[in-house]
Amino acid sequence: MSLGTSLEMSLGTSLGPYASFIVTAYLAATVVVAVLIAWIAIDYRSQTHRLRALDESGVVRRSGRGATEL
Repeated sequence: MSLGTSLEMSLGTSLGPYASFIVTAYLAATVVVAVLIAWIAIDYRSQTHRLRALDESGVVRRSGRGATEL
């Protein structure tokens, strides 16, 4: 018996007749969460780079000024 077959047998007996659907759903959810985490990390790096470029070009944020400077 191969490892895959023994894994399928143990999952099949513990999860019932819908084992393949349950495992597929969990795998799909894991992939979606991983993609969202990667997307957020990439977007964070992009936004940080944009803010750094704006700061270097001399653009000043309104929140950085005091109330008397308006």
